[in-house]
Amino acid sequence: MADQLESLKPRSERRVYRGPRFKPLRRAVKIPVWGDLGIRLGAALFLIFIVVMIHWWDRGGLVDNLDGEVSFLDVVYFTMISITTTGFGDIAPISDRARLVEAVIVTPIRFAVFFIFVGTAYNFIIKRSWEKWRMARIQEQLSNHIVVLGYGISGQESVAELIERGTDPTCIVVIDPSEERLAAAEALGCNIMAADATRDETLKAVRIDQAANVLISAGRDDTTILITLTARALAPHVPISVVVRADDNESLARQAGATNVINPVRFTGLLLAGSAKGAHIAEYLADLASVSGRVQLVERKVTEAECGKSIQQLSTGGRGLRVYRDGRALGFWESECESLLPGDVIVEIIPTLSGEEKGDGHVADDLV
Repeated sequence: MADQLESLKPRSERRVYRGPRFKPLRRAVKIPVWGDLGIRLGAALFLIFIVVMIHWWDRGGLVDNLDGEVSFLDVVYFTMISITTTGFGDIAPISDRARLVEAVIVTPIRFAVFFIFVGTAYNFIIKRSWEKWRMARIQEQLSNHIVVLGYGISGQESVAELIERGTDPTCIVVIDPSEERLAAAEALGCNIMAADATRDETLKAVRIDQAANVLISAGRDDTTILITLTARALAPHVPISVVVRADDNESLARQAGATNVINPVRFTGLLLAGSAKGAHIAEYLADLASVSGRVQLVERKVTEAECGKSIQQLSTGGRGLRVYRDGRALGFWESECESLLPGDVIVEIIPTLSGEEKGDGHVADDLV
C-alpha cells in the first residue's frame, strides 16, 4: 500500500511530511508572534525617536532647572518622562513655541505610543490567553462532530450544504493549511485549524475518534488517500467519505479505509449522459443531491413502527427506494422489501420544505 501511495506522486514531489506543530483549533497567523511584536515595538521606538528629534531641534525652548544646560542626554530623558507622562518638573518647556510643540505634536504621539503598548498587552496577554482557554474548552467538548479535511471547492460546498440541512456550524471542524480558505469557514461559524491533516497530532487534536463523520477532499488523490490512511488508523469505526478524481484511485481509497468514495468527474459524466437521454434527468439528479431542491435523498434506520410493513408504507410519507440488510442492497421491487425488519437501513426520497410548499407540478401551474 505504501509503495502504491508513493507511486502516485511525481518523483520531484515525493517528500516526508514534517508539518510544524500547532495550537489546537487556532488559526496560524500570517505574521509570526515575534514578528508582530517586533513591528509594534519598532513603531513605538520610531515615534519616540521622532519626539527626541523634535525636542533636540527645539531644545532652546527647554530649561534644565538643575544646571541650566540642555544636553542630548537631557533631551532623551525629557522625552521619556514626557511620553510616559511622569513629569518630574526638572526639565520643562518655557517658550511659547516649545509649549505649542508639546500640545500639538508631542501629545498626539504620546497617545499613539500609549495605545500601541496597551494594544500589545491586550493582544499578546489578554486576548491570546482567552482564545487559548476558549479553544481548549471547545476541544474537550468535541463529540459527534463532523471533521472536514480540506476546504477547497468540494469542501466548501459540502460544509455549505451541511449547514443548509440544519447542521450546527459549531459541530463542524475544518482543517486546511490555507488561511484564506479558513477565513471563509470561520465566517460560517465553523471551528477551524490551520494544520497538516496528514499528521496524527492534527487529527488527534480534533478528537477524530469521537467524530460522527469525516469528509476528506484534499485536492490531490495521493494526499487524500494518505489522509484517509491516517484517519482510519485513528478512528477505526468512524464513517469516512473521500473525493478522488481518478478511477484508478477509487480502489486505493477503499483499501485505505474510506467508507464512501465519490468521483466528481464520473458524476459529471453521469449528469451529461442523463441529459442526453432526457432534458430533465440531470435536473432531477441535481435536485436530489441538494436540500435546496424540492426533493431529497435520505438514509435512515427503520423505525419500530415500520417493522413488518412494506417499503411503500413508510411513516414519513416518503418513497422508499432501497433497503440495506445484512450487507445486501435490496431494490423496492424485490420481495424482501415487502416486510421491513429491525436493523434495516432505508434510502428514501422525501419532499423538502420547498417541495412541500410547491409540488413538482408548480411550474406547470404557474404557466397556466
